[in-house]
Amino acid sequence: MIYLDHNATTPVDPEVLTAMLPLLREHYANPASRHPAGEAVARLVEAARRDIATLAGARPRDIVFTSGATEAANLAIHGVLATAPPDARRVLVGATEHPAVLGAAHAAAERFGGSVQTIRVHPDGSLDLAHLRALLRPMPVGGPASARGPMPAGGQVALVAVMAANNETGALTDPRPVAAFAQEAGALFLCDVTQAFGRIPVAVAEAGIDLAVASAHKVYGPKGVGVLIASRSARGRLTPLLHGGGQEHGLRSGTLNTAGIVGFGAAARIAATVFADEGVRTRALTDLLYDQLVGWLGADVVEVNGPCEEGTGRPGPVRLPNTLSLRFAGADADAVQACLPDVAVSAGSACHGGTDEPSPVLLAMGRSAATARESLRFSVGRFTTVDQIHAAAAAVARAVLRVHSLRATTAGELSAAGTVGTSEQPGPPGTAGSSGASGASEQPGASGTPGPSGTPGPSGTPGPSGNPGTSGELAVPGEVPGRALPPDPRRLAAPGGGLIPELPVPRSALP
Repeated sequence: MIYLDHNATTPVDPEVLTAMLPLLREHYANPASRHPAGEAVARLVEAARRDIATLAGARPRDIVFTSGATEAANLAIHGVLATAPPDARRVLVGATEHPAVLGAAHAAAERFGGSVQTIRVHPDGSLDLAHLRALLRPMPVGGPASARGPMPAGGQVALVAVMAANNETGALTDPRPVAAFAQEAGALFLCDVTQAFGRIPVAVAEAGIDLAVASAHKVYGPKGVGVLIASRSARGRLTPLLHGGGQEHGLRSGTLNTAGIVGFGAAARIAATVFADEGVRTRALTDLLYDQLVGWLGADVVEVNGPCEEGTGRPGPVRLPNTLSLRFAGADADAVQACLPDVAVSAGSACHGGTDEPSPVLLAMGRSAATARESLRFSVGRFTTVDQIHAAAAAVARAVLRVHSLRATTAGELSAAGTVGTSEQPGPPGTAGSSGASGASEQPGASGTPGPSGTPGPSGTPGPSGNPGTSGELAVPGEVPGRALPPDPRRLAAPGGGLIPELPVPRSALP
C-alpha cells in the first residue's frame, strides 16, 4: 500500500513509540498521585507540555491536554458561549472549516441560544477578510435566523473561528489580521492549527490567537491525545465540558493519558527539528506528483483545487507543502478510488466520511457538485519516497483512464475503430475479436515503447501507436490518442530491486 493520506492521520514515528513504551510498562503511575512514582510521571508530562508549547509558539501553562482536536474545539466553543452575555453569542466560522469546528459551533449555538454565521472564502480557498470585517459589525438582536434553527442572529460576536491551514486543499490563512479584527470587535479568536502544526511555522502567542487546537496523530504521534492552547485571558472565559478531579486548570477533568501525552511531546520535539527540511521535501514530492499526472493525462484533465500559480495552473507556493487537491475532469472520484486498491488517497476530509455528499470545502470555494465529486486529495508525509510518487502517479492515471473508458462505454461513445467483434467489446491482448477483426488499436504496446517522458516503459506497456504487447496485460480502452498508458505500478521496483516498501520506514532509510 502506498499511503498518501497523511492529512487524515500519520503513522506513529518509531522514535515516538520508543518514548511511549516506558509509560505503559514501568512508569504507569498516576501523575496526580503525591508519591515519587506519580511525581516522576508528572515530570514527564510537564516536559511534553513544554515541547508542545515550543512547537506551537505558546506558553507551557497555556497547554490543556484533551483527547484530540475535536474535544478541544468543543471545549473552546461551548466554553466561550456558556459564559457569553445573551446579546453576544454570535459565532463566525470560515466556510471551509473542519467538521469538528462547524459541528461544535452549531451545537453550542443551539444549546446556548446563539447563532452561527459563515465567512466566505475566495475561489482559491483563502479567507475573504472584507466579509469577515462586515460580519464583525454588531447586529440588532433578532436579525436573520440561523440556517440550522430558529435562533436569532444578533448582538456582538463572541468568537471567530478560522483555521490556519485547510485539510483538503492546503490553503493557508495568515492568523494575524483575523486576530486583529476579532480583538477590535471584542471577540475571541479560535484557530484550528491541526494541519499546520509541525508542517509550517506556528506562533500562537505572537499571532494574537486566543484559542488553538491540535492533535498528536497529525504529527506522527498517537491517536487519542490533543491540546487546547488557551491564553490566560481566554481561560478565564471558558467553562469545562467534563467535571471531576479538576485536572488541567479545572478545564479538563480525568486521569491524563500519560503515554499519549509523552508521545505527543516526542512528536513535537522531532517535528521542531525536521519540519523545515521536511517542508522542502514534501513540496517537491507533491510537485512531482502533479507533473507526473499531467504528463500521463494532460493539463486539460488535471486541475488544481486551491492555491495555484497564476497563468500556469500549477500548485501555488502558498499552501501546505504536503497537500494537493486535484480534480480529474470526467472521472468520478469514488470510481477512481475503487480502481486504486494499492494507493490510499481521500475524496475529502476523513472526519466528513460516511456520506455521499460532495466536499463542503470545494462547494464553499464555488466548485459545482459535479466538479467536487471529481476531486481527490493527496497528502504525502515523512516516509513517502520518490519511487512511491512515481508508482502512485501511474496507478492514479490508469484508474482515471479506466473510469473514462467505463463512462464512454456506458454512454455508447466508443468509436467503431476502438471496438472489435460483433459484441463491440475489445478482444484479449494481441488477439482478434469474435468476428476476426483485430483489436490492435486498443491493445497494450510492445516492450520498450516510450512513456510520456520519452523513456522506455516496462514490458507490455502501450506506446502511442497502441501496438499489441506480449505480456498478456489487459488494455484499458479509451486512452487519449497519442498518449501512452501508464505502467502497472505493481511492476515498478524500489532502487534496491525489491517491492515498494510498506510504511512506516525509519528516517535513516529516506533518500
